[in-house]
Amino acid sequence: MSFQIRRVTYYYTMVRDQPGESFVFLSQLADLGINLWAFTAIPVGPDKTQLTIFPEDNGKFQQVTFNIGLTFDGPHQAFLVQGDDDLGALSAVHEKIFKAKVNVFASSGVSDGKGLFGYIIYVRPESFERAAKALGV
Repeated sequence: MSFQIRRVTYYYTMVRDQPGESFVFLSQLADLGINLWAFTAIPVGPDKTQLTIFPEDNGKFQQVTFNIGLTFDGPHQAFLVQGDDDLGALSAVHEKIFKAKVNVFASSGVSDGKGLFGYIIYVRPESFERAAKALGV
């Protein structure tokens, strides 16, 4: 099993749930030169969506978005796991977190269908350093 685990910073914002909101948001970030590790959009109630972004360059993201007045909740921390999509890869990661007595309160992952995967792991802020130590990051 070969995979890499890194600490990542994420931010989120709420938008109205209507066609094109993610497109407008992501296009704006692309126009600003913000590259992302990951992105999620989750419905929150009947008419809102939470957009969560994981910028590759946190400093650039903060500077650029501040300069144009975009507001986000964050920074927050999570873990990004990327690697070979071997059977049991996620189980091995979760075992380390479990042995550190840390609860994973949310996660999301995807396989590229060609043998690689990406996976985001969220733990509570008060448990983050304990989980990081268990994961070796």
